[in-house]
Amino acid sequence: MTKIYTVVCERDRGSNLKFTGTIEELVNGVFGYTLDCGRSYQHEKGNSKINTNPKSAASLITNLNKAVNNSAANGYAGKRYFLMP
Repeated sequence: MTKIYTVVCERDRGSNLKFTGTIEELVNGVFGYTLDCGRSYQHEKGNSKINTNPKSAASLITNLNKAVNNSAANGYAGKRYFLMP
């Protein structure tokens, strides 16, 4: 039986979005583009390396937070991801 996770995207402007699915569904379907965009900017000075195929929920959250900040013009995207307990 595969485990279902709920990922919450919290924005500075107040709105929260929730995404639910298995790790594979979240990585390949929902957040694949976000991870790819972050990876495309990882070569710039001060940016983090991005794993586009994380195997655990904790790794997915870490890489999502790094990816959105890599893609932001000033290094801070104004949003963060976390797992719903």
